[in-house]
Amino acid sequence: MTAKVAFLGLGVMGFPMAGHLKARGYDVTVFNRTAAKSEAWVQKHGGQSAATPAEAARGADFVAMCVGNDRDLAEVAAAALDGMKKGAVLIDHTTASADAARGINEAARERGVDFIDAPVSGGQAGAENGKLTIMCGGDAGPFERARPVMECYGKAVTLMGAAGAGQLTKMVNQICIAGLVQGLSEGVAFAEKAGLDPLLVLDVISKGAAQSWQMENRGKTMAARKFDFGFAVDWMRKDLGICLDEARRNGALLPVTALVDQFYADVQKAGGSRWDTSSLVTRL
Repeated sequence: MTAKVAFLGLGVMGFPMAGHLKARGYDVTVFNRTAAKSEAWVQKHGGQSAATPAEAARGADFVAMCVGNDRDLAEVAAAALDGMKKGAVLIDHTTASADAARGINEAARERGVDFIDAPVSGGQAGAENGKLTIMCGGDAGPFERARPVMECYGKAVTLMGAAGAGQLTKMVNQICIAGLVQGLSEGVAFAEKAGLDPLLVLDVISKGAAQSWQMENRGKTMAARKFDFGFAVDWMRKDLGICLDEARRNGALLPVTALVDQFYADVQKAGGSRWDTSSLVTRL
């Protein structure tokens, strides 16, 4: 029998992720707050749409969410749980706080529903190509049941620990990216000031110890001052805010992350809120 999946949230990530589920043969129902996006998804992929999260979740074996922030998540999760059957698995792909994940986990338990917090990394291209990295928190049994669903759009799907561990791992991911993008920005700007060809420099150093995903995927577009490649500055600041809040709780020191967060604030003030994260170079 074909498993039923509801997918809630059809932004730049959720739209293609839900599409991969339909392509793999799942019976998919989608929900999006802007109904036109749901209609566009159904026109492209088939399946069906629902008017509310509860309606989409009703009878589903798995319900996946990919929304904006903690507030959106709490709203959508509560509505989804109202429609979910006992024994179903709620999967959250939103980048949110670990506290939000733990809260939803408790609410799900009370309803007889299992929960996996499963934030993703890989950006819009990773979602479209079905090659996201997915870091998960939750119990092993529900994780193993949900793994085949997530593998439709994930190249690496890993259980990191109890509920909230997925979100904590995503924080580490964003902390590392912040430093990498700032370093890459400084390198590109320095090469330009030194009169070097930045593209040739990037080609050479990408074959050595400086190589990174950011360099391979954003170095050349950064040098060309093209910033329309996915993950926006507004979203990065949201994520770094989550990291800094968690660090204040657990005592971790994040001096570089705090500094880069303020650099991104400068980019926002300059009108770059919707530019991708490589726009950090514009400060220099």
